[in-house]
Amino acid sequence: MDTAAVIMMIVALVTVWGGLIGAIVHLARNPDES
Repeated sequence: MDTAAVIMMIVALVTVWGGLIGAIVHLARNPDES
């Protein structure tokens, strides 16, 4: 893969995993009260 593809892959992975971790942290701090 060329450099641009590697950079875009890293950006996509950081976006997906960062969002997932952010959601987990948010739910851990503010649990849903059913």
